[in-house]
Amino acid sequence: MSGTSLDGLDIALIEQSDKTTLLATHYLPMPTELHDELLSLCSSGPDELARAAMAEQRWVQLAAHGISELLELHRLKPEAIRAIGSHGQTVRHEPARGFTIQIGNPALLAELTGICVISDFRRRDISAGGQGAPLVPAFHEALFDDQRSHRAVLNIGGFSNLSLLTPGQAVHGFDCGPGNVLLDAWIQRQRGERFDRDGAWAASGQVQPHLLHALQSAPYFQTQGPKSTGRELFNLEWLERHLGHLPDYPEADIQATLLELTASSIVTALQGAQPQTEELLVCGGGANNRALMQRLSDLLPGCAVNSTAVHGVPADWVEAMAFAWLAHCCLEAIPANRPSVTGARGLRVLGAIYPA
Repeated sequence: MSGTSLDGLDIALIEQSDKTTLLATHYLPMPTELHDELLSLCSSGPDELARAAMAEQRWVQLAAHGISELLELHRLKPEAIRAIGSHGQTVRHEPARGFTIQIGNPALLAELTGICVISDFRRRDISAGGQGAPLVPAFHEALFDDQRSHRAVLNIGGFSNLSLLTPGQAVHGFDCGPGNVLLDAWIQRQRGERFDRDGAWAASGQVQPHLLHALQSAPYFQTQGPKSTGRELFNLEWLERHLGHLPDYPEADIQATLLELTASSIVTALQGAQPQTEELLVCGGGANNRALMQRLSDLLPGCAVNSTAVHGVPADWVEAMAFAWLAHCCLEAIPANRPSVTGARGLRVLGAIYPA
């Protein structure tokens, strides 16, 4: 799994029986050149098709190298692995126009690893009229639904998405809006850093109410699910358009306001969709942002805000585990989308199989 944050590749090894067990993990940082090229492919530019084809070859080579390292570290042979669930790298996501694009050449990955690859998880749901995202709520339901309490699972990657677990009801969920994407872009622009460690820079600034109100006025925040979003809507250019109509603010204040935008959009969405939530379980890179986690706790005084780690699932590995689980579902012909989440016309088996 490599998400919209583009920070690196998460590789999770699971054993699937009647439950999901995490056996091993491995992380590879995204090389700067590949990071920059993948980011540039998220918007139009010259020679896109050839550049995308070359970038996905480099992405697959990195993934194959990481899988090989994980197997060597744990003295496993490729034959011990039933399949690789490869999400690929999202470069465009526009379900309103009927498409989503994840590059990652699964045929090449199967060739380089000698392992069956399951990929292309999103397009079947979109073909059935769905958003193609988020796809992790079914996995969140399998892991965390105790059928007794009102829980929500919050994944904060580049974008944030919620899975709502209500006793006796089908799981619901949707993308809330930006997670780390604007925070990462702003600190990269101003300080040359990939991310704001612990939210320390944001914590050093002051929230600017006029800027926050302007950002919160985006029509996306006013719509109900099913809905999903991406860099096509929330990006640095979008932020700069708003800044161009407002006074000059200190750079740290803008970072603080972006953190407040992430926290407030999550809380507003959660309270609107499941106001009786008793526990919010957080996973993804945002779970490591202390300032963001504290702000979520402040805004949800009647709700316990915890990392998924309190239930035995490390926050950094939930999404990679989810796509391994989705590969299992594909091989077993188990429908893994949720129409209550994506808006698809019905349950669908997701993924395409590339045999070793």
